[in-house]
Amino acid sequence: MSLCTRRIITGELSAPAVTRHFPVTKLTAVRSPDYLSSISRHQKPKSITTRFYVIEEAEFRHRVSFSRGDGEWRRRCAVGDQVVEINERRKSSSDRTVEVAVAATATVVLGVGNRVLYKLALVPLKNYPFFLAQLATFGYVLVYFSILYLRYHAGKVTNEMLSLPKIPFVAVGLLEALAAASGMAAGAILSGATIPILSQSFLVWQLLLSFIFLGRRYSLNQLFGCFLVAVGVIVTVASGSSAGSLMEAGVFWSLLMIVSFLFQAADTVLKEVIFLDAAQRLKRGTVDLFVVNSYGSAFQAVFICLLLPFLSKLWGVPFTQLPNYLRDGAACFLNIGTLSGGCDGAPLLPLLFIIVNMGFNISLLHLLKISSAVVSCLASTVSVPISVFLFTLPLPYLGVASSLPPGFIAGAIILVLGMLVYTWRPSSSSLKNQEVDCHCT
Repeated sequence: MSLCTRRIITGELSAPAVTRHFPVTKLTAVRSPDYLSSISRHQKPKSITTRFYVIEEAEFRHRVSFSRGDGEWRRRCAVGDQVVEINERRKSSSDRTVEVAVAATATVVLGVGNRVLYKLALVPLKNYPFFLAQLATFGYVLVYFSILYLRYHAGKVTNEMLSLPKIPFVAVGLLEALAAASGMAAGAILSGATIPILSQSFLVWQLLLSFIFLGRRYSLNQLFGCFLVAVGVIVTVASGSSAGSLMEAGVFWSLLMIVSFLFQAADTVLKEVIFLDAAQRLKRGTVDLFVVNSYGSAFQAVFICLLLPFLSKLWGVPFTQLPNYLRDGAACFLNIGTLSGGCDGAPLLPLLFIIVNMGFNISLLHLLKISSAVVSCLASTVSVPISVFLFTLPLPYLGVASSLPPGFIAGAIILVLGMLVYTWRPSSSSLKNQEVDCHCT
């Protein structure tokens, strides 16, 4: 049993909420001893009084915000025809912060592994990079739908999730295919150090698209923190490359690479929109991650097939010779036959890359679901300088390690400072958003 003060607050109970209904508990009104002692026997009570009710509590899962896709435990009960809410926002907010921090850390670790293992996977498949790209694209469809099938029979995926509109998933597949096509075209011309620098436009696109389509508003410290993160990565990468590499590649190819990151940012924001829409359509919560991954990857594979003549030409493989190329690539991947010479490290290294890349995509989507597109972008961005540092170590199959760029330390310091600035919250705003620990509405 608990004691709550009843306060009438208009305009709060009309907001829709996803709740479970509990029977209304009959309440017993009692007089507060403090209140009774404050009124003398011959004194008339004031017109404004306070009533206390002895009530029973009922705990249930209440989804507080569709924009985050996460749930918070709140205690509620009934006072007449109104709802009593005992706020536990502080505890739930701290729990969500820990969850986002753990997910972001996992995304950074897997992002670093994804970048390093991609370089290692291309050691045995150095002559068949297009085969590795297509193996990952079509292999993910098989793996994701297999996991989706198992989760469906385990009750994790419902028929309501599978019946969601497929048009957004078609758009996801189209954006990912266009990002791959434009990225491949520009990547074939640009230098290796130029691409991570241009990739920082991804963060700018995320902020802009989230502002336009999601109505997000960012504080000055968040915008400045994102700016410092991008500057830190640029300083880290650019310090080890020639200053004129961007100009030598040509403006067109640099702009095309920036457009490819626009497609990627739009894809990420669209996935967040899918989570928001699913939270409103589904009464039991948000859509399962593997529903989004499976259908998105399937439609991406469809559009990749349509773009296959164009993509094969980008990799220097004539479309008429594509079947022979894929056959030779499969022989090298399996490390069998007479064509397997120089394929040392296969199939272990390519398989490790595919597994880690799949884990990275899942963790990135999970982080997107519980936070936002910008937070997932920042976590992915942080992996860039860490990967640069790891390439200075004597990794197997890579030969002589590269030297650490002269501006690495300065860039890393700027990046960390940017992350701290982005995550900093003024105390005044936090106090303004706090609610009373126990109140009845």
